[in-house]
Amino acid sequence: MKRATVVLLLVSACLFPALVVQAGELEQQVFLQRHWPGAIAAQGQADVSLPAVEQSLKPSACGSCHALQFQDWQTALHSKSMGPGIAGQLVEMVHQNPGSATLCWSCHAPLAEQKQVIYSESKGWVDNPVFDPDLQQHGMMCAACHVRERSVYGPEPSYEMTGLIDGPHNGFTVDAAFSQSEFCKGCHQFNENDLSLNGKLIENTYNEWKESKYPAQGVQCQGCHMPGRRHLWRGIHDPETVRNGIDIDLILSQESYVKGEIVNATITITNSGVGHHFPTYLTPKVFVKGQLVSREGLPLKESRQEYVIGRESYDLEEEAYDTRIPAGQQIQIAYQYELPAEHLDLQIEIVVDPDHWYRRFYEYYLEGGGGGRGRELLQEALQDSSESIFSIYDKKFALDPGSGG
Repeated sequence: MKRATVVLLLVSACLFPALVVQAGELEQQVFLQRHWPGAIAAQGQADVSLPAVEQSLKPSACGSCHALQFQDWQTALHSKSMGPGIAGQLVEMVHQNPGSATLCWSCHAPLAEQKQVIYSESKGWVDNPVFDPDLQQHGMMCAACHVRERSVYGPEPSYEMTGLIDGPHNGFTVDAAFSQSEFCKGCHQFNENDLSLNGKLIENTYNEWKESKYPAQGVQCQGCHMPGRRHLWRGIHDPETVRNGIDIDLILSQESYVKGEIVNATITITNSGVGHHFPTYLTPKVFVKGQLVSREGLPLKESRQEYVIGRESYDLEEEAYDTRIPAGQQIQIAYQYELPAEHLDLQIEIVVDPDHWYRRFYEYYLEGGGGGRGRELLQEALQDSSESIFSIYDKKFALDPGSGG
């Protein structure tokens, strides 16, 4: 009977593979809805029989055993999700508009213990009795993804763990959802009726990935942002990640130019390795700059031209432009200028400004006297946003006859 059951199951899987896949997807969706509800429940009392380090929710406690993951996380923006920019805004918002503050915390500090206030049906907004300000400052920390009601969850172990699954933490629950893009969707994809501009959601990263070639290839968000399961989450703020995600090519219309001729260059930028639009969010801008320079490097200011790759809104009510590059697509940018003299080079530079929109917001807000008790934090955020700019491409092309181009 046992053998017949096994055969029947194998035959069913062969005849109805779609049913097997759908069952797996349904199971995953059930897990994700339970793991990422609208509000994560308080963890509750720790098991006092466990060592103190296992009772703690602090990232440093996790790092005592998971050293590499903790070190990676410390360098990642997830560890800074409650940095001065968001923290500065929340200082006043938590009192003036606690509902909006709670919405921010849902991704920037999602555990119940990280929320300063909670909503009571009988009393309205009240102080959270389990609030831990130390945990809040750690933002998107280990427990935010891996701990629910003091139980630990994670992906299938990537190495031999004989006996350990039933060891620390009173064991842990394995779920394949940790290796799927859907796990990231809750904080990287707005819902259908959320804020949109020109019919497009402000945050649409997961859907952009779904529309790309990568789902069919089995490439998940984690494949690029957590290679080798490293907890790095590198993205638009990381020069190497950006360079690896796009291809840049420049073609001049002719090998050389003489005074009076039109310098004609075509810059082609291909989104060859980014699994979503480049860039995906409203906040970054990528500037493609062209100008003529002397052999000594002095720029001819009137020859400067600039093209912006990104999405812009000045008031979050109307979209000014959207020049982002969808996954697998490319854009071509033309530089044209009459050569005013000999011995000039064409310089093309591509500059990434990851926090462009935020910086403008901080400047506007602070200049208007805003910020209240969070003003110093916002000033710190403004400074940080100015230091995140970097160049990914900077080349000069000789234009003189006989220079070789």
